[in-house]
Parts: sequence; C-alpha cells; structure tokens
Amino acid sequence: MENKQLQKNLGIAAALSTVVGMVIGGGVFFKPQAVYTLTGGAPGLGILAWIIAGIMTITAGLTAAEVSAAIPKTGGMMVYIEEIYGKKLGFLTGWMQTVLFFPATAAAIAVMFGQQAAILLNNPSLVMPMSIGVILLVGILNTFGSKTSGTIQTVSTVCKLIPLVLIIVFGFIKGSGDNPVMSPLVAEGISPMGIIGQLLVAILFAYDGWINVGAIAGEMKNPGKDLPKAIIGGLSIVMAINVVINLAYLWVLPASELAQYASPASIVAEKIFGPVGGKLINVGILVSVFGCLNGYLLTGPRIPYTLANQKVLPAMFGKLNKHGVPANATLFMAVLSAIYALSGQFNLLSDLSMFAIWAFYTLTFIGVIKLRKTQPDLKRPYKVPFYPVIPIISICSGLFVVIDQLFLAGMKSSMISLGGVIITLIGLPVYSFMTKNKPELQEENKAA
Repeated sequence: MENKQLQKNLGIAAALSTVVGMVIGGGVFFKPQAVYTLTGGAPGLGILAWIIAGIMTITAGLTAAEVSAAIPKTGGMMVYIEEIYGKKLGFLTGWMQTVLFFPATAAAIAVMFGQQAAILLNNPSLVMPMSIGVILLVGILNTFGSKTSGTIQTVSTVCKLIPLVLIIVFGFIKGSGDNPVMSPLVAEGISPMGIIGQLLVAILFAYDGWINVGAIAGEMKNPGKDLPKAIIGGLSIVMAINVVINLAYLWVLPASELAQYASPASIVAEKIFGPVGGKLINVGILVSVFGCLNGYLLTGPRIPYTLANQKVLPAMFGKLNKHGVPANATLFMAVLSAIYALSGQFNLLSDLSMFAIWAFYTLTFIGVIKLRKTQPDLKRPYKVPFYPVIPIISICSGLFVVIDQLFLAGMKSSMISLGGVIITLIGLPVYSFMTKNKPELQEENKAA
C-alpha cells in the first residue's frame, strides 16, 4: 500500500546525487585532521587508510546492491534484514536507524556546519545556534515533497563539486609538491597496527551514506535498474575524489600541519587562493555539508514511516502530508537530531553512528549469501560480481570494524560502542510493547 501512495518521481540523477551528496559531506573536509592526528602527523598510513576504506566501501556497495535491487521497497536496510531474518530483527534495525544512526549522523554533520559557519563569520558563539538552525531548516524543507528534496540534493551536489575540483586542480598547480605523501607511515613511537582500526572507523564516516539511497527505492521510477548504478557509480566517484583531494592537501601542506586544523580544506584553500579565496571555499564547504544533511533528513524519516505502517511505532509517523511525504516522521527526526547536536561532539557522534550501522551492514552482507541459499529463485536484477569473494570481503570488513571498536580501540571507543549497543537493545522492549495487543503481529513473529 505504501508504494501506491508514495510518489514514484525519483530517477537515476536524483538517486546518484543522493549517494554522492550524502557521502561527500563533512568527512572529506574535516576528517583529515583526525586521520593525521592519529598518525602523529605522518602521511603514509593516512593515505593508505583512505584507499583501504574506499575499497571496503565499494565491496560493501557491490554486495548490498544485490539485496537493494532484489527487495526494492521503501525502508532500505531495515526491510532487507526483515525479509532475511524476520520481523523482530528488522524492527531492531529500523529502531537503531531511527533513534541513533540517522539523528546522530545528522547531528554530527550539523555540528560541522555550525563550526564552519562560525569560522566564516568569525563568531564562535554562533556554533550552536547555526547547528540547531540548519537541522530545523532542512527538516522543514523536506516536508515539501520528495521532488523538492531531490532537486535540493541534485543542486547541492553539483555546487559542492566546484570547490572540490578547484582545490584539486589548483592544489597540484600551485602547491610545492615537496611534502612527503607515503612516508613515513606513522610517527616514531606509534604502532601502525595499533591505530589502523581507529583510522578506518574515522574515514568510513567520510564514505558513509551509500546504502541509505535504498530507503527511497519505493519513490524511484526504476529501482531494479537504477539503484545498483547509483550505489556503485556514486561510490566510485566518491573514492576517487577522497583519495585525490587528500593528495592535493599534501601537495600544499604537510600532514603534520593539516593535523592542526579542524577544516584542512579551508587552510589549503587560503594558501592557494588567499584569504578571500579561502572564504569562498568555506562557503562551498557549507553548501556541501548542507547537501549531506539534506540527504540524511530525506531518507531517514522513511524508516519510522515504514515502521508506523507496520504498526510497531505510533501511527502518527505513518501519515503522509499533502505533498506525499511523511512530515511527522521528518520533523521528529529533525528534533531528535537537534537534541543530539546539543552535545557539540562531532567525533563522538560520528564514531557512535559508525559502530552501530556497521554492525547491521555486516548482517546485510551475510544476508546476501543466506538469500542465495534460501531463495535461489528470487528475481535479482543485479548480482554481486565474483560471488562469494566480494561478499566475504565485505563481511570480514564489517566484523573488523565492530570487533575493533568494542575490544581493541581503547576504553573510550569501547564505552561509545557499548552505549550504541544499549540504545539499540532498548528497541526490544519497545517492540514487545507495540506488538503485545496485536495478535496478527504476534502470529507473524512466531512464523518468522
């Protein structure tokens, strides 16, 4: 029923721009500081980690795209896991995305926006008001219809590529090229194996967002054909941009200096173009982050919308407004994101969201193999190449992220990850309460 009501007006351009728009946001501009801080100001392992994380993400996209195309329903990963593992685990996925992943990620992006705006306006007191304000603005804009949201996404994606291209081109032209790029791997006294996990988790935030285009499959004109193209094509573009722009940064400034700035792109732009040029690039960064935030508040509310239609969340989240979008769910997620943003902790929010989402990514990767065995006749418009090698690589990547964050990355990371586990598991009593007096759902659960 939901797909009959939701407007099918999103094509390949909007889907592709959603992938690129959601992935290329704050990470490419802000995460290099965390990367080169971890390496002690050495460039080598940082660049290798950008490449490794890109390969991990592409194999993940190649794997998950098979499920996305075979189950092109609104709800994305939550629906995939429900189809593969049953309703309870499907709900837990949607719960995690609704109360943790989407709002925490949107909040992290908004905090970056606030910090960047405050730098541009030279007024540190504006960080929090700008962070909260941009969330509420984007949330309201996304109540005007998916076509409006898709247009914003397409325009912002085109605009954000301009400063990226300028930095890359003029970085290589005007930069000295005298700074080391691949050596040393890490500074003296730092173990490469001891920090590689933290590096990858930090960088994976810069690559994340690729799977969420699946959440709008029900509003795409031809999801079976266009969804895999959007995921794979978008990720290939993103990986190339991430690696090349990091090389351009190093062409202008050494890694030890990049580690000192919250927005390396801004200081690099200032070195290349002067103070005025630096401010113009800052504006481009704001546009980029705005588009990234728009992507999350476009796709995220489709999760509680779907759960409400399944009667496992309050019915108010399942209502569409006159524009055919779940406005209540959108505004709820915007408010929750604003509450998260009050923490002002970009790295804490991003690390928390990465741990939570990669645990469920891994279940999705495993699900591809499971579906091949349990439903061999399922229509698959797209099949992952080099099966089962690519899915196995994806599964190992996901397990590495989860295990590293829980047990190997230090007490702080372990506590953040444990918090994510607790927030996710709260969904179990919520699910029991919502299905308690609904015999039809209980019967479905027993069958599952």
